[in-house]
Parts: sequence; C-alpha cells; structure tokens
Amino acid sequence: MIEQTLDIATADGEMEAFICHPERGGPCSAVLLLMDAPGIREELRDMARRLATVGYYVLLPNLYYRAGRDTIFGPNVLEEGSTERERMRAVRTKMTIPPVVNDVGSILAFADRQDKVRKGPAGCHGYCMSGPYALAAAARYPDRIAAAASIYGTWLVSDAEESPHLSLANVKGELYIACAEHDALAPLPMVEELRTWFQRAGTTGEIELYPGVHHGFAFPQRWCYDNPAAERHWERLIALYRRRLG
Repeated sequence: MIEQTLDIATADGEMEAFICHPERGGPCSAVLLLMDAPGIREELRDMARRLATVGYYVLLPNLYYRAGRDTIFGPNVLEEGSTERERMRAVRTKMTIPPVVNDVGSILAFADRQDKVRKGPAGCHGYCMSGPYALAAAARYPDRIAAAASIYGTWLVSDAEESPHLSLANVKGELYIACAEHDALAPLPMVEELRTWFQRAGTTGEIELYPGVHHGFAFPQRWCYDNPAAERHWERLIALYRRRLG
C-alpha cells in the first residue's frame, strides 16, 4: 500500500488528509471516508487501508481543520466529562453541513488532479456525524458522486434547512443507509420517517436496520463493536462501490 498525509487546499485553508491506495495497478476510483465525531485516529486509518486493499484511492480528511492542526484527540475523547471530550465537543458543535459539502468539492477537485485516480465517478461514505455530510454531498455533486453511504448517521431528518432528507430527490447515484437498532442519535421513528422521504423521492438504494446493535458498532475499538454487523457493513459498502465505481 502507498500511504501519505497531504494538505488539500480549500476555500477556508489547508485541510490535512490521510490518503492510501494500492501500490500496483490503477488508476483507482476515488472514495472519500468521512470521519465520526472523535476525529482522525489510527482506527479510521485502518478502515481506510482496508478499503484501499480492494482497489480504491481512499481519502480521509480531517474535517475539523478549521479549528487548527491540534484537532487530534486522545483515547478518552468519548469519556463523559473528560478534557478531551470537551475539547472535541467545542469543535464538533460548530460543524454544519454546507461548509463540509464545500470541502468535499475541494477533495474531489484534488483527486481529479492525481495520476493514480481514475477519471469518472467517485464514492463517499460517512460515519456518525458524517452520515448526513455524505448524503448531502451526493445531492450537491450528483454527476460526480455515484455511490454514497451513511453508517449510523446522526439526525438524518431534522429541522435544519440543509437536512439531507430534503435533497434526496437531487441524488442521481445509489445510496446505502445503515442504521443501528439502538441509537439515540437516530431513533427508530426517525429511521421510519427517513424511509418515507426516501420512497417519496424515488431514491435508488437501501435503508437497512441492523438489529440488536448500538451506534458505533463498526468501530473495532468501541465498546459496542459487533463483528458480524461490522462485516456486514463492509460487505454492503464494498458491493455498493463495486456496482457504481467498478
């Protein structure tokens, strides 16, 4: 595998991104992996590597870059009351969909300039807070993002003007939305409401409920990690990208 960490220019500064892709073969289709709230860490880099081993040029950007380069948090970032959690939340609570979707445009433009990237459709998926970002990006760039996924995305239906459920009709590609049965950030009534919007928009894709698991089930270092569910999400995700990106 080829790995590097580079800065990608955006309208608001330099965004650090971890990039990995196969050493042989190529060029490869670009896939954006959008982080969850705890931010960039080795666990996410390993997930990017896994996806790259099956033939994709994977970009993992630090979406917190506007708050500075020290937005890398310690292992206790999820512990209630910890200093790291409070530091993360001070950044996280200021995040909104529009600037992140603009960042996706910058990442796609960067990818288009790379010799190792195949020209054509790209993929984008996000975990937790980035589930809405991935779906919104698919709606903003319908001719570029052919496949997008939200893995236990938070607040996919909300009162926000930019809530992703309102722009599903703009998506031309295929969506995959994975929801955990036990998720206070995407409760079951919200999932059912999203299904209604999904069907009303005629969106291509699937909303799948993962029974018996909790928000965060795909992260190996999380207390709620569930291996069968995590492997299912990998199967679904890779199949999606195979269908739409090759």
